[in-house]
Amino acid sequence: MTSKTAAKTTKSTASAKPAKAAKVDEPELAKPISGKALIELLKLTTRAKSIELKLSVPLTSQRTAVESIGFDVVEMQPREAFFFDTPDLALNRAGMALRARRTQGGTADTVIKIRPVDPAKLDEKLRALDEFKIEVDAMPGGFVCSASYKGVCDTQEVLDVASGTLPLRKIFSKEQRAFYDAHAPAGLTMDKLVVLGPTFLLKAKHQPKDFKHRLVIEVWLYPDGSRILEISTKSPPDETFQVATEFKAYLAGQGIALSADQSAKTRTTLEFYSAKLKVEKQAG
Repeated sequence: MTSKTAAKTTKSTASAKPAKAAKVDEPELAKPISGKALIELLKLTTRAKSIELKLSVPLTSQRTAVESIGFDVVEMQPREAFFFDTPDLALNRAGMALRARRTQGGTADTVIKIRPVDPAKLDEKLRALDEFKIEVDAMPGGFVCSASYKGVCDTQEVLDVASGTLPLRKIFSKEQRAFYDAHAPAGLTMDKLVVLGPTFLLKAKHQPKDFKHRLVIEVWLYPDGSRILEISTKSPPDETFQVATEFKAYLAGQGIALSADQSAKTRTTLEFYSAKLKVEKQAG
């Protein structure tokens, strides 16, 4: 059950209409797949644990896309995502993202992500951990490699952090906090971060009848009525180019545009709530 504090937070978020966010230096922008970048991608496929192929579907095509892949929206699981950064997104500019997520059923998890990253420069013991994942996100026109350190927490703890009654560091493990300290900008401790969100989202896995790879569909819903629909599939590193070719052909066969703006969910979310904070500050 959502607490009164969470309900109040959601209501406050929905009532403000943030202005367009100012652009920030975006370290996670995908590199175009050509020339040297193609060679880099080939190297990354030998070091990453998985490759995730993604496509953001334009707003005008989202309903058609859902219908064309034979997906039933009632299969989707509700989730709530909270990001943590400074109001001007200093952490994001340093290539880091912190997130806590509540999931239907009373479970919650956390993640600290850095990108772009060179897997060869990461500690081998860290790379061997089950909760540590190196993944390459590939989308039309580019790719980016990231490292994620995952953890679990209590769903009420996430709400307590959002309400300010629990320090942020309490929902991250000792090992996660050490990882944060090693990669965050000097002097930017967790207690200096603010809550950006929450963002309500729906997520589900789907196996199309005419495509052998399982798809993941995510819909991120923002308080101003905008939304992001992302379709993705995962590939073993040694099958990246084959699966990418099949994925592209499948989407094109469903009439889904491959040339739409591929803005990352994290970047869009951070900029949205950063702009909201700016509006609230100007309003006193």
